[in-house]
Amino acid sequence: MKASIVDLRYKTTDILKALDRNESVTVLYHGKIKGIIKPARGKSISKVKDHPFFAMYKGGEQTVLEELENLRKPRYDL
Repeated sequence: MKASIVDLRYKTTDILKALDRNESVTVLYHGKIKGIIKPARGKSISKVKDHPFFAMYKGGEQTVLEELENLRKPRYDL
């Protein structure tokens, strides 16, 4: 969908309906493209234990907390 600056003001409901249909809206100013409004993606709900990090070190020598501590420490000890 294409919308001018005036359309943003007076046809807001049409623009919101287009976003609900997962259409992107191109905003025009004096006939030139000024920007694009894209629909927001829904949040994906995932569990922490399904994160790839936790399957990366199966059978490792360190616990997950120890491994995270090693990853978060500074590069050089002063």
